[in-house]
Amino acid sequence: MGLNTTMQGDRIQITIYGKRNAGKSSIINAITGQDIAIVSDVKGTTTDPVSKAMEILPLGPCMVTDTPGLDDEGELGAKRIEKALRVLDKTDIVLLVSDISSVTAADLNSSRGLPAGERQIIDLAEEKRLPYIIVLNQTDRIDVEMAEEIKEIVSAKNPGNQVCLTSVLDNTGIEGLKEQLVSVLPQTSKELGIIDGLAGQGDIVLLVVPVDSAAPKGRLIMPQQQVIRDLLDHHAAAVVTQVPGIKNMLGLLGDKVKMVITDSQAFKEVSEAVPDKIPLTSFSILFARHKGSLKKLVEGVAAVESLKDGDKVLIAEGCTHRRQCEDIGTVKIPAWLKEHSGKQLCIETCSGADFPKDLSRYSLVIHCGGCTLNEKEMKHRIQSAGSQGVPIVNYGIFIAYVNGILKRSIELFPSVASLIN
Repeated sequence: MGLNTTMQGDRIQITIYGKRNAGKSSIINAITGQDIAIVSDVKGTTTDPVSKAMEILPLGPCMVTDTPGLDDEGELGAKRIEKALRVLDKTDIVLLVSDISSVTAADLNSSRGLPAGERQIIDLAEEKRLPYIIVLNQTDRIDVEMAEEIKEIVSAKNPGNQVCLTSVLDNTGIEGLKEQLVSVLPQTSKELGIIDGLAGQGDIVLLVVPVDSAAPKGRLIMPQQQVIRDLLDHHAAAVVTQVPGIKNMLGLLGDKVKMVITDSQAFKEVSEAVPDKIPLTSFSILFARHKGSLKKLVEGVAAVESLKDGDKVLIAEGCTHRRQCEDIGTVKIPAWLKEHSGKQLCIETCSGADFPKDLSRYSLVIHCGGCTLNEKEMKHRIQSAGSQGVPIVNYGIFIAYVNGILKRSIELFPSVASLIN
């Protein structure tokens, strides 16, 4: 998939860190070949993470993110740094940009050969097992031999990791940096495809896509688009209908239908319309397998039964969008949850990058399918909840559960279905 066809969550995430005026924005502009980040001699020009979609061949489609300076000051500066560090949760490769002309003898004698804030990034990258490149930037400000000597020291203190010399002013080292980005990308297997092992060449899959006031005008939502594309990539046929058209389509296609995939909001109506012999699941459940942890999310739904009056429940979404009168996260799920539990609950919501670091005050987290999040960030959110002892489930699994059809909705995945009595 190319730059214009690759979803944000499927791109390689490259994040640039460094102190103010280290040249981070200049580096990101040089890598992308575009002036997407503001460059200024004034410290603190970048106040929030700024991302740009691009393609670095042969690395492929990437998302490059510039972050605020690690030495930002004051209460606001501390919040900016905290926000910048949270980008690590979805990062594949870290670029640490250091102004080589400001590196002191004390820095070179330290454990990493770099200033304290920069050492912190390296420590965090290693803790998260992220590959990183140390970019000793602005080499035009010092003697060439001194630059090479500093590089040797820093390289020796960070064995096995890439260190490069760059100067945007002289336009040196940028192509070498791109080559290093390619070399450090972990050679791990890609996440499981959305419909891998479920449908193949010649199979017909019926997709149920409700169109109501909450549906975006003139288009399908991202999970629906991605599933259709994945079916086509597997040489299967996607037949799309709304709830009222299910029986007609099943009458026309008969036993040729391999499986039915529905929007989770219509689970109840679709389950009633589709014969038990035809496998049924939802877009959200497919995404739980695709880039999360289906087993952990299925285990988490049992917490619905132990909710008590006054418990707090977080409903989280990976993207931000305009709320409609029938919005699933703020209207439908809270109503279904309160109806099923019979409890007076405190419902809180979050969206986009505002997923709370501290989840301890919640008795349950109900998360969207995560179609806009990459696998790394979705798994981080699930693991974060688990490490704090907070059950987490996603929309599709929750909706299937409260409608009494969870086992049916995950029968396509026997190892997980066996968890349900």
